[in-house]
Amino acid sequence: MRIGMTEVIIIALIVLLLFGGKKIPELMSGLGKGVRSFKDGMEGKEGPSSPKSDTQTSGSDTAIDKPE
Repeated sequence: MRIGMTEVIIIALIVLLLFGGKKIPELMSGLGKGVRSFKDGMEGKEGPSSPKSDTQTSGSDTAIDKPE
């Protein structure tokens, strides 16, 4: 059983409706990073953590630590 072009278009439209146009690039970026990390792990490579993750973490820590 093969998936035809009509089914692919219908699935793409459903994903677009569920997640919206702005969220899809973020999802694909995260998926790409996950696949890249998996491939690097399979090859035995360990890369340094990206500086972006450090800035994102520090911003979320301040929001969590503040009592309301």
